Amino acid sequence: MEREILLSGIGGQGVQLAAKMLAHAGMVEGRQVMQFSMFMGTMRGGSSDCTVVVADAPVEAPPVVPHAWAAIAMHPSELGTIERKLRPGSLVLYNRTLLAAPSSSCRPDCRWEPVDAGRIAGEMTYAQGQSLVALGAFCALTGIVSAGALAQGLEQLLPPYRHQTIPINVECLAAGARAVADRAGSVAAWPGDRSGEGGE
Repeated sequence: MEREILLSGIGGQGVQLAAKMLAHAGMVEGRQVMQFSMFMGTMRGGSSDCTVVVADAPVEAPPVVPHAWAAIAMHPSELGTIERKLRPGSLVLYNRTLLAAPSSSCRPDCRWEPVDAGRIAGEMTYAQGQSLVALGAFCALTGIVSAGALAQGLEQLLPPYRHQTIPINVECLAAGARAVADRAGSVAAWPGDRSGEGGE
């Protein structure tokens, strides 16, 4: 079983780190993973897109997947690219701070779940953490990996000069999970397997 997740936003939102954390957490939990990133040359404001595949067997998907099981949409400018790859019934976690609600033209056959990632990160005075807020919410909704496995990767994935940001990054994950606490576990990534739940 493979779970393809698209993460899309703009530079400065932390999309690349969130994708690496999701892939690393999958490895921590014994899954097979693949992560592929594309981003524009600008440091801030250019498109930033990632694909992460988490599987319970060797990954067979190509680096650029034709279809996806779920998506994390951080910025409305990249929404069209995401929608074209979604399967019917796919979960889309979207940043309600920038996209108030899916328009009538958005895929009605998909499940749209909001999280105010930008607002929450702004209240924490850590704007670059908004993708981690969304990641925490996504993992709480799906149980694809545990919160503990996500946090484990920060020390390895961040360069030493950014290790002082580890506590605020962990708090971003937790804030995202709290934001969807009433919906936690409502989408099962691994039917019948509860190993992705909990794990603080």
